[in-house]
Amino acid sequence: MSVIISAVKMKQSIIFDCNGEKLLGILHAPAIPRNKGVVVVVGGPQYRVGSHRQFLLLSNHLATENFPSFRFDYQGMGDSSGQQKDFENIEDDIRSAIDVFLVSCPEVTEIVLLGLCDAASAILFYAYKDPRVTGVVLLNPWVRSIEIESHALLKHYYLKKILHINTWHRMFTGKINICSASASLFSILKNRCIKRINSSVESSAVSLPERMLSGYKKFKGHSLIIISGEDLTAAEFVDTVSSSRSWKEQLHNNRVTWKELSEANHTFSTKLWRDQVSLWTTEWLNLW
Repeated sequence: MSVIISAVKMKQSIIFDCNGEKLLGILHAPAIPRNKGVVVVVGGPQYRVGSHRQFLLLSNHLATENFPSFRFDYQGMGDSSGQQKDFENIEDDIRSAIDVFLVSCPEVTEIVLLGLCDAASAILFYAYKDPRVTGVVLLNPWVRSIEIESHALLKHYYLKKILHINTWHRMFTGKINICSASASLFSILKNRCIKRINSSVESSAVSLPERMLSGYKKFKGHSLIIISGEDLTAAEFVDTVSSSRSWKEQLHNNRVTWKELSEANHTFSTKLWRDQVSLWTTEWLNLW
C-alpha cells in the first residue's frame, strides 16, 4: 500500500474542448513520471472506466510503475457532450486528448495509445498521423465483416461444438433445439454465399482489415498486441492475419510483440486476466 501512495501524485478530472464539445478525461500522474505516457482509447459503447473497471485498474497499475496515463470519454460517450461517433470518426477526439495530456503532464515526451476492440482499430487509423505517438497497445482488434464473421463462427464455434461429445449428448437428450441450430447455421452459410456472389461488386471498396493494415504499415513505432483465446473478435483478427501475407510481414519484425491469453474472453473479465494485461503492458513499456 505504501508503494501505491508514494507513486501516485494525483488523479485529476479534466474537462477539455474538442470541436466545441466538452470532453471529460482522468489524469493519473505519478509523483516522478516517466517520459512515456499512455492514452487509453475506449471502444464503444463504453466509457473511460472500461469493462469490469479494466482501464481504471490498468491506469492505477501504470502509476505504480511511474507511467502517467489519461483515460477519456470521446464525444457522445460517458460524461462527454456531443453526438455519439463510431470508431472510424474519433481522430479529433484522440488528438485533443493527447494535447491536454501533454499540457497536464509536461514530463511526457512519448505517447502510447491503448485500446480494446474497435478502439484498437481506431488507433491504427490515427497513430501514424501523429509523430508524438511512438507506441500502440492493441487488445483484440476489430476487423469484422459479414464474411469474416461467418468464417470465424463456422471455424471457431460450430466446428468446435460439432466435435465436442457433449454437443451430441445434449442433442440426443433434447437439450439442443436441432431446428433452431440448423436455421442459425443455414443463415451463416447463406450470408457467406451472398458475400461471395457480391464480391465483384464490392471489390472497389477497401475493407476494414485493409484500411487498418494500411495505417499500420505507415506507423513506425512499437506495438504490443494482446489476443484472447476465447473470443470471436480475436479469432477473426487471428484468421485475418493468418490468411494475409501482408499482415504476416507487417507483424514479423522486432518492433511488434504478440501475446496470447488462451483462456481469456473479449473483455478480460477476471482479475487474473486483467492483471496479466497490466503486467505485459508495463513489461513492454520498459523494453524500449
